[in-house]
Amino acid sequence: MMQALKGVRHVTSSTMKQAVSELSVAVPWGEIRGKVWGPDHGHPVLCLHGWADNCGTFNTLVPLLPKECRYVAMDLAGHGRSSHRPPGVLHAFPSYVMDVRRVVDALQWSKFSIIGHSMGDALYPEMVDAVVLLDSYGFLPTDQKEMPKVIRQGFEEMLLFEKTMEEKKRVYTYEKAVERLMSVNQTLSERSAKILLERGLVQVEGGVVFSRDFRVNLKNIARISLEQSLELHSRITASVLVVLAESGLDKIFAEDEQKKCTSALLQAYRDKNQSVVTVPGDHHIHLNKPDIVAPVVSDFLQTKHGHVCVSLMCYFSSPLSSPEILSQVCRF
Repeated sequence: MMQALKGVRHVTSSTMKQAVSELSVAVPWGEIRGKVWGPDHGHPVLCLHGWADNCGTFNTLVPLLPKECRYVAMDLAGHGRSSHRPPGVLHAFPSYVMDVRRVVDALQWSKFSIIGHSMGDALYPEMVDAVVLLDSYGFLPTDQKEMPKVIRQGFEEMLLFEKTMEEKKRVYTYEKAVERLMSVNQTLSERSAKILLERGLVQVEGGVVFSRDFRVNLKNIARISLEQSLELHSRITASVLVVLAESGLDKIFAEDEQKKCTSALLQAYRDKNQSVVTVPGDHHIHLNKPDIVAPVVSDFLQTKHGHVCVSLMCYFSSPLSSPEILSQVCRF
């Protein structure tokens, strides 16, 4: 067991098939929770889940990756078992970068591989040594002309949420909760949905409720343009592996303007001799069929770096986070 660090609490679970401990890092509004795999002194790898998921998304992949790494998977604020942000606060991308810094500082890591958030790599290039993006472009640009409308909509949705937030959460049976999650996220297998719900449900009288903060469903107001995305990308010094799914984001962002942005981002990786590969499967291929993704990631680690950052940038590049779909899904 890792020696306890200031602000960090580990609880070992004997029910897991392999050595896994529960992480808790104190933050001003509560705690950031997560899971830890691997040897105490292994190369640090921070794993960040996608939008509306939780750190359970790595349950099937991490056991197949190099054993010499120390994998720490966070439940981002408002997800899984982590505390919700204080009342009146929107969920925005820069806030998650700050949360990553809080966790990294608590763990006393000075150099690590980061899972997700290439923007964090661009802001702190001296701290990040390798990145793997799973069905992600790293950035999801917004047309500058659309930004005022998007920001206004985010404010309006927040005001409406605050007026109705006292409404009682809907209570489900476990079976109906699984059914509900799969209906709004059709890339999840039933097994994968149940894995996410291990941290995604809270037992209440009469059944279960979804644990995440409903504010994560609101419009993300922290947007950047393609030009800004490319500028941030230019600051990345880590080695990067982009693993795209054949039936993943590339099928979702199929309009001409969207293709223009994603093509520019992928070309930027190639121009820096970063690796871009495609595997069969959909957006949650890493969770549904990890044996397809693990060899690609492991080879990248072992042949180029000997360590890795497994990254799920789908929090901000997920098709479910697009404005059109966000308003329709996961309002449990």
